[in-house]
Amino acid sequence: MFQPEMPSREILETLVGFNSVSSNSNLPLLNWIEDYLVSFDLEPIKVFDETGEKANLFVTIGPEANNGYILSGHTDVVPVEGQDWATDPFTLTEKDGKLFGRGSCDMKGFLACVLAAVPSMVKAPLKRPIHLAFSYDEEVGCIGVRRLIDDLNTKGFKAEACFVGEPTDMQVIVAHKSKASYTAIFTGLSCHSSLAPHGVNAVQYGARLVSKLEQMGAALAAGPHDELFDMPYSTAHTGVMRGGTALNIVPDHCEVVFEFRVLPTESLHACVEEIERHAMEDLLPQMRAVSPEANIEFIPASEIQGLNTNAEAEVSILAKKLAGRNDHAKVAYGTEAGLFQNVLGVPTVVCGPGSIEQAHKPDEFIKISELDKCDKFLNKLIEHASR
Repeated sequence: MFQPEMPSREILETLVGFNSVSSNSNLPLLNWIEDYLVSFDLEPIKVFDETGEKANLFVTIGPEANNGYILSGHTDVVPVEGQDWATDPFTLTEKDGKLFGRGSCDMKGFLACVLAAVPSMVKAPLKRPIHLAFSYDEEVGCIGVRRLIDDLNTKGFKAEACFVGEPTDMQVIVAHKSKASYTAIFTGLSCHSSLAPHGVNAVQYGARLVSKLEQMGAALAAGPHDELFDMPYSTAHTGVMRGGTALNIVPDHCEVVFEFRVLPTESLHACVEEIERHAMEDLLPQMRAVSPEANIEFIPASEIQGLNTNAEAEVSILAKKLAGRNDHAKVAYGTEAGLFQNVLGVPTVVCGPGSIEQAHKPDEFIKISELDKCDKFLNKLIEHASR
């Protein structure tokens, strides 16, 4: 049985202790959260993936009504392999007002604050419900929350606003870019390099795709611009290129891994269609003129919907009031917020403790003062929902 109340720092210590890297099951962590919520006579539900090894968790505190507020966060974290940590990444370590540990910032700090506020939520005379929505596999493309949102849509769920607690230093984020990432696989025809024109050099054709992506990036950089974004224009980026085995062999295989990050007012799909059209109409016919079996295949890795909330929308104004600040911003990184807003139909902003500058890095940390700010945000939300 849990103590009636636990401070956010104590809960964060427990959450960080679970190795919930996206490649692992999140059920040990989720089971702990479930037991914690049940100890307050709440009835959380789980929405599992197809393997049964991962799940989302959703619980409603307060009355059954359509005017409530969602507090959303993900339970998975990024890997620590290859990173040089000064402390055990899965043991919360305090130093100089900072709490070090994988996920302390992104985003178990927010989850800890939300869970620490549960006793107050249960005791409060809530007039509007507060919903907790905790997901899996956000770090690999916002995958898990889609099942939860589908489940909520099936049930006809409605809410007045959603706050996604990604690390923003408790600044209100009203917009972020959409993102699509792909792997383009080139299949050519191998031969000895002395007979290179008789083969289809998959690496060279892959390089031509990379060149096209560079050209598209330059065109996107020319505009349109939105100066509220930390990166004010859409971008095209090539991250990985693999192919070839030896200098004297024409390579018959190449992979190009790339992404687009597009302003929410622009078309992500138009970018994807342009690069695919270049591959299929310009490159592939040339490859098949030499070898009819040559091929180009695009494998989607992930797609994140953009967020575009009006700074004067009720959810934006409320979030600023709860955070005790009047400013807002837009960011290039993606979150689950676009799915809550565009698919579930709930007005959404991003606002949470910690700095994105610390996310995914060795010696990730969150300042204790950030947890305090988030605790105050949630206390104000409880007061607001009780009026």
